[in-house]
Amino acid sequence: MRSLPTVFAAALLSLAGTAPAVADEGDGADRTFTIESSRITESSGLAASRTHPGVYWTHNDSEDGPYVYAVDSRTGKTVATVTMEGVGEPRDVEAISLGPDGNLYVGDIGDNLDGSWDHVWIYRFPEPERLADATVRATQFDVTYADGARNAEAMMVHPTTGRVYIASKNEDGGGLYEGPQELTAGGANVFRRVGEVPWVTDGAFSPDGGELVLRSYFSARRYAFEKGRLGAGHAVGVPLQGQSESVTYTADGSAMMFGSEGERSEVVRVEVEGHGDGDGGGDNKAPSSNGGGGGEPSGGGEDGGEGTKGTTTGGAVAVVVIVLALVAVKRRRG
Repeated sequence: MRSLPTVFAAALLSLAGTAPAVADEGDGADRTFTIESSRITESSGLAASRTHPGVYWTHNDSEDGPYVYAVDSRTGKTVATVTMEGVGEPRDVEAISLGPDGNLYVGDIGDNLDGSWDHVWIYRFPEPERLADATVRATQFDVTYADGARNAEAMMVHPTTGRVYIASKNEDGGGLYEGPQELTAGGANVFRRVGEVPWVTDGAFSPDGGELVLRSYFSARRYAFEKGRLGAGHAVGVPLQGQSESVTYTADGSAMMFGSEGERSEVVRVEVEGHGDGDGGGDNKAPSSNGGGGGEPSGGGEDGGEGTKGTTTGGAVAVVVIVLALVAVKRRRG
């Protein structure tokens, strides 16, 4: 997704003071960290490596090329740049996910023209065993939707079945789309709508596949996931970020990592409630609140319940103002 309108970004920056500081103690892996590379300015997706502990795969948004980056959470430094060959020119790369087959899946699924492209793409290549700059041959898969073109920013590979899911992005709520049992090259892979979701900018399965987290600009929800379908969901606390674009679970499932676009963007650790002993080294907790689903950007946040560390009441009111400003800008442009 391209940068938000200037009025939106400025308003978000003005709200920065409403978010509590995040403690980032220690120098171990999987802590809150800052992406240091000047080359990564539009980090739009995150995937925790299973081969290299503490390493997160990410990529830029549109107009960067066929590149994927490995970032070490201990230092924020890029430890490998992978160049994909055998694929076309990426248009709008929005998501990355690691499958049970050991492959990285890269979702070129965004549509800055709001669903006017008749197909989008997924690229797949094995996660490198060695962290070093490399060129790899990737497989390209054509993707279409059974009910017509969609704009999407979230693509998730189930960690046990290997099935690929995409969550579309729409102001009035999107859909969860299920891909075929296996992707095939050389023909269209039709994704079919199997559930309803709120406004979504990214998503990720828990390592055991039993939960799916979906995030938006100001909120996130964790859903039970069973037999390929969404179950009950509840809101979780999220950090306030300038352009909230990505989320993944840590490899051990103890926390979620929330990322954002921008130069030297921060990836914030948020503990998963009820996981293990909950020792997060002082990082955010992810409190939950039972209740129905909500969407963005049409009604403000539902970011957790009592004790949520993402926004304050005043911040929530300001969010509504920001959203209205964004809608007004879009209408003027239209």
